[in-house]
Amino acid sequence: MKASKRKMLEDAGWTIGSASDFLELSEPEKIVVNMRVALAKKLRAGRKRLKLSQEKLAKRIGSSQSRIAKMEAAEKSISIDMYVRSLACLGFSQEEIGDVLAAKKKATKNKSVKKKVAQRQRKQTSKS
Repeated sequence: MKASKRKMLEDAGWTIGSASDFLELSEPEKIVVNMRVALAKKLRAGRKRLKLSQEKLAKRIGSSQSRIAKMEAAEKSISIDMYVRSLACLGFSQEEIGDVLAAKKKATKNKSVKKKVAQRQRKQTSKS
């Protein structure tokens, strides 16, 4: 976001933050969400690299096309185990899968924005 747009929004009373700030995710929840998203991206990239349709991948792993679509969308109902098994079926090694799980998302910490989010939350809490 452009600095000028950010300033305009903040001056108008808006709070700029991340999705995890908005959803009030705990640190463990953030970790799980980030892992799911990373696994989903790797699954889709691997499927595309092998030029497989969702339906063909589903047959390979003994599942359905709709489940593959849910996996690629990083839906909460899909277990981490299912991602790992699916990636293994696509030919990814244990080390490659581990690298996906261990990948650290680039931190986009903006102290002033976090400070404003915290201030707004304190105000809302005190009003309740």
